[in-house]
Amino acid sequence: MARAAGFVSTVFEMLKEDHDKVKRLFEDFESAEGRERGEIVKTAIQELEIHADLEERLIYPAIKEKMDDPDMMNEAVEEHHLVHVLIAELKRIKSGDEKFQAKFRVLSEVVKHHIDEEEGEMFPQAEQCDIDWEPLEAVAFKRRETLMARASGRKTGARPSKKTTR
Repeated sequence: MARAAGFVSTVFEMLKEDHDKVKRLFEDFESAEGRERGEIVKTAIQELEIHADLEERLIYPAIKEKMDDPDMMNEAVEEHHLVHVLIAELKRIKSGDEKFQAKFRVLSEVVKHHIDEEEGEMFPQAEQCDIDWEPLEAVAFKRRETLMARASGRKTGARPSKKTTR
């Protein structure tokens, strides 16, 4: 059952928390040095990949189906494409490479612009749409948990293995 127009979905709250987290990582990068920068980039990439997966697989399709603004949705998808390209390039170069810092800063600029558009335009418009938020929330939170566990090397939903004695 769809919620009333103007409802603030916990999906958007979760996405905004992700946005705040990556913006802090971008800020931390500027004051960090050496190995710490590499760790910040690694964490930011992991956060961005999980966030993008949720948006691309679940959130954007739900919004696109109900919101009549294909230009906004296409632009968001293209911004995600740029983020994926920059992430792939960052993964291929070492943190000591002269292009590493510049590439991460460009990633920061693209992501911050994308965040501004999502939070300023897309999310408020989507909140006015007749989207059935509850099932979307349930699936999004479960997927996020799975992706975070996978990224940290944990298993989710796996049955404990039976130990055999010999």
